[in-house]
Amino acid sequence: MSEETYDYAVVGAGSAGCVVARRLVEQGADVVLLEAGASDEEDREKIYTPVRFPELFRTEADWEYYTVPQPELSDRELYQPRGKTLGGSSSLNAMIYNRGVPWDYDNWASMGNEGWDSDEMLDVFKRSEDFVGTGDEEFHGRGGPLTVADLSDPHPTSEAFVEAAVECGIERNADINGRTQTGAGLYHVTQRDGERCSSAAAFIKPMLDHEGLTVETRAHVTDIRFDDANRAEGVDYRRGGETHRIDVEEEVVLSAGAYDTPQLLMCSGVGPADHLRDHGIDVVADRPGVGRNLQDHLFSFVVYERTDDEPPAPTSNVGEGAGYTYVDDDQPAPDLQFHFCPTYYMNHGFDNPEGLGFSIGATQVRPESRGRVELASADPTDDHVIDPRYLSAEPDLEVLREGIKRAREIARSSALDSVRGEEVWPGEDVETDAEIEEHVRETAHTVYHPAGTCRMGDGESAVVDDRLRVHGVEGLRIADASVMPTIPSGNTNAPVIAVGERAASLIGA
Repeated sequence: MSEETYDYAVVGAGSAGCVVARRLVEQGADVVLLEAGASDEEDREKIYTPVRFPELFRTEADWEYYTVPQPELSDRELYQPRGKTLGGSSSLNAMIYNRGVPWDYDNWASMGNEGWDSDEMLDVFKRSEDFVGTGDEEFHGRGGPLTVADLSDPHPTSEAFVEAAVECGIERNADINGRTQTGAGLYHVTQRDGERCSSAAAFIKPMLDHEGLTVETRAHVTDIRFDDANRAEGVDYRRGGETHRIDVEEEVVLSAGAYDTPQLLMCSGVGPADHLRDHGIDVVADRPGVGRNLQDHLFSFVVYERTDDEPPAPTSNVGEGAGYTYVDDDQPAPDLQFHFCPTYYMNHGFDNPEGLGFSIGATQVRPESRGRVELASADPTDDHVIDPRYLSAEPDLEVLREGIKRAREIARSSALDSVRGEEVWPGEDVETDAEIEEHVRETAHTVYHPAGTCRMGDGESAVVDDRLRVHGVEGLRIADASVMPTIPSGNTNAPVIAVGERAASLIGA
């Protein structure tokens, strides 16, 4: 068994892990970054050509997880793509850069999480950014590692969607990440010169020759080792059938994501004690909240044929158009999000018909449903049990139902008359609330935003404190979407990058 010693081991080279590793190296630390997947160069053309991202689903770059049957979604086992490559899901996603709303972070702070309010988090977001898009400089950073840009060649149909939304009473918004998120516009994207700018491309690849950084790919971490004082002393990982051991002088940082981080914690003895004992795992720290509080966003789509003949550009991120509005006016911020695609986007793209179409996805951005991640076995290389319990809270279905109605209204507006063909989903014959709800139950799927399974806070159900240190042990932090107490009101890649920035600053403080 080979052994190496570093100041820090960062587990997972995804959206946050790449940030943490980069920033710790800049602080003078000796860091090893461990990624279970391969280098992003092994599938470079698909990863770096924005419009091709759906081609990465169910490939070697994807963990390809599935939920248990979801009773409120016609007992379907829903596909959950997760990035298994350098850059993690930031190498697999639709490149949308969207922070959420100030209320999201003020709400985290109101739960007792000091330093996570919207004013402080805006500075954290700006620290990462090299913003080259349209927007007020007050809300955007320049000179950071991550390029955030306008779409270089948006599809005319996406621009027509914005006009259609305005026609339906949604105000125009040229900067979704600016003073307000409310309104319709085009998304900012993590792209540089027309290519994907993943966390790996932004934060790690420019540092690969730095003497303080070691990157190990195809390195599946299987255990966090603790000493007799419950301090993390290192990790073990498997590669090519061999076990390797990493010792740390300072800390282990878990950045494996909302599914894999709780699994690794539980397999290493940190989690609900009874559940661990059921799988024959010795309990290091009884933390009932590990794997609980799972939240995710669902889309439900309306889809139309397109009568024009212009395909999206190679630089298209597919989900080009943005819209935020209210179903419930008493909500603290918009509760309904639209993603407009100048393409068919049916069942993650797997069921797209021939020809050209457009799709409008409706999303409840602050779902009330809560699920969990549990172990299927004590083997950390086995898939876990993922149960989001989608639509178990009734208001989530109500917002999606109303979202479908409003998406249809937008799709049928005069601004889209010149390109709109027949309605493919849900179909002209689907009219009543009950019929629309059935469409949601039969077709809705994840927006790829699992979060919350190692939530930040105090009390028995919290897993990390507001400095992201795991309760009940020493020398172990978490920096990924799992720490979010509540899911942000929008796409989660930007907030996860910000969690990485915040973690690195807390470690270095």
